[in-house]
Amino acid sequence: MNADEIAAGRARWQARYDAARKRDADFTTLSGTTVQPVYGPPEGTAYPGFERIGWPGVFPYTRGLHPTGYRGRAWTIRQFAGFGNAQQTNERYKMILGAGGGGLSVAFDMPTLMGRDSDDPQALGEVGHCGVAVDSAADMEVLFDGIDLAGVTTSMTISGPAVPVFCMYLVAAERQGIDLSRLDGTLQTDIFKEYIAQKEWLFDPEPHLRLIGDLMEYCAAEIPRYKPLSVSGYHIREAGSTAAQELAYTLADGFGYVELGLSRGLDVNVFAPGLSFFFDAHLDFFEEIAKFRAARRIWARWLRDVYGATSEKALWLRFHTQTAGVSLTAQQPVNNVVRTAVEALAAVLGGTNSLHTNALDETLALPTDESAEIALRTQQVLMEEIGVTNVADPLGGSWYVEALTDAIEAEAEEIFARIRQLGGDGPHRIGPMTSGILRGIEDGWFTGHIAESAFTYQQALDQGDKKIVGVNCHTGTTAKELEILRISHEVELEQRRVLAERKAARDDAAVTAAVTRMVEVSRTGGNMIPPMLDAVRAEATLGEICDALRAEWGTYREPARF
Repeated sequence: MNADEIAAGRARWQARYDAARKRDADFTTLSGTTVQPVYGPPEGTAYPGFERIGWPGVFPYTRGLHPTGYRGRAWTIRQFAGFGNAQQTNERYKMILGAGGGGLSVAFDMPTLMGRDSDDPQALGEVGHCGVAVDSAADMEVLFDGIDLAGVTTSMTISGPAVPVFCMYLVAAERQGIDLSRLDGTLQTDIFKEYIAQKEWLFDPEPHLRLIGDLMEYCAAEIPRYKPLSVSGYHIREAGSTAAQELAYTLADGFGYVELGLSRGLDVNVFAPGLSFFFDAHLDFFEEIAKFRAARRIWARWLRDVYGATSEKALWLRFHTQTAGVSLTAQQPVNNVVRTAVEALAAVLGGTNSLHTNALDETLALPTDESAEIALRTQQVLMEEIGVTNVADPLGGSWYVEALTDAIEAEAEEIFARIRQLGGDGPHRIGPMTSGILRGIEDGWFTGHIAESAFTYQQALDQGDKKIVGVNCHTGTTAKELEILRISHEVELEQRRVLAERKAARDDAAVTAAVTRMVEVSRTGGNMIPPMLDAVRAEATLGEICDALRAEWGTYREPARF
């Protein structure tokens, strides 16, 4: 790019920056030096390939979505929390919000994630242990008691039974007297990554895609601020993928959901802004920054050039980041504070829109109040003390970071081509990327490549080529054993007792009628969200709704592979 083109781009950025709202904050260094909101090539110089880097808030958004960077708005501190019953988790939420957290993120227990009630035999011993137990809309009411759902953004990390759980959230908001169109937040709903990595599915892919399509239609029409899909790379990375695989598989899944929306006749400029992403921030500092920058660039280009989006917001890749749980060690767990801080800083320098920082003890148990506070304060130190919010994309133009960004992008594009090849030449009921994803799931293509990457990394650890402090090097320690949070068996007994009371007090005939109506709609082309909402309003439980759909659609079992 020549000097005149660079200067013209800077002028366009400057006009947008000047017109944007900025925070009332001190944008100087610790020593008092004034810094510019963005840096680029010296005036009057050419920079080959600068169109791939560009300016913040300008296509291809490599340097961020907004011309102000974090000067306009800092990232949202969104701490993931959930344990025991709804009352216990509600108390943790109030602690997070009271300590300066900016948004909520709900962790559900395993029975809830699998669409089972707390009194289901398969739930035995698991209620409340890895997240909060939610059996019905009444639990959602308790979960958010005293929290204005119209005044806080709420993320829910659940995919298989995401739609009925979302309906419970909507009913809880109704019971607060809230206009549902005001709700803002994110529902994960990403079923592709369940088949690829996390394994928390209910049905075959097709029925899940039916529900997701219905949800996209409903939110676009009724709750425009809410994001019904958070396409998750986090679980793909935690399963052992490389950074490039995480990026490519996640964006491919996102393209699949774009194709799903288009196949429903939706306007990509309307529904694409409702897609968000969820990435892992791992330990290789510069590689992670490059991954985030490449993700924005790829998404903007594909949405414009492949899927025909024309509105700016449809081209924006918005993403939440969580520091890498798989990087935490049970040995010398205090070291995890350092790991988390470095990973969080990578996410911030990569331009994340919201962030969760893991607690030091999460490799052993759910976090204690003290460790959760340390995790929260880690973000606040980054936000308030180190000057990282002063300049947009401060590493932009770094030879190393730009080379890594280009390399990860190139590898991702190769993977996209292979996925589309898996789907064949057509015709494609939903779209070519979706066909490739479904074939890759069926053939074990994704899981095989992730397993190979995980094995390669483990070999490097075993041979000492890769180091983990406290595990295969520097293993001596004076650290004492941590006190960890333990979930009492009484939580499960109490949850089952309360559930029995609620079932006894409700109108069973109304529940049966509403669930039957929902199943009837599932046999038509109608949208399933309204009848599912009616079932939830009647206090149908999550298990009852999911069991009715299992009876109609069957369950999915992963094919055996050797």
